[in-house]
Amino acid sequence: LYPDFERTASGLQFKDMVEGTGETFAADAGKTAVIDWDGYTIGYYGRPFEARNKSKGGAFTGETKDFFRFKADDADVIGAFREAIVGMKVGGIRRIIVPPNNEKLGYPDRNWRSKKPQPNNFSGDRALGFVLENQGMIDKTLLFDIELIKIM
Repeated sequence: LYPDFERTASGLQFKDMVEGTGETFAADAGKTAVIDWDGYTIGYYGRPFEARNKSKGGAFTGETKDFFRFKADDADVIGAFREAIVGMKVGGIRRIIVPPNNEKLGYPDRNWRSKKPQPNNFSGDRALGFVLENQGMIDKTLLFDIELIKIM
């Protein structure tokens, strides 16, 4: 548990890094959220597996990235994203912590590639896969920064 984060009933922890000033995303509106996101394996040396706002050196250099689009009820998106986006305002950035071994919020233990979002490059895919597929003592806690770009 992180004391400066809010915790939901599902176990998701979140903190608004930047308050948005635009429209608020509502779960029941049938709208599509357009986001940019970062992903880190904070339980395993804080390795990034997805970089927001284009390249961040190393394996991310020179690659372009499309924004991720989804609705709050999209079953193929991890629960943490669907839950975290509700109540965000356009322009906001929300940091979320997904606890390990929680398939309702994170990626499934088996076939983690069946859920979105997925890393957009080979290096990120390997970093996330190494943590999620490891049956050893690796902490599978994940951290995401989600920036709500627009609501469609």
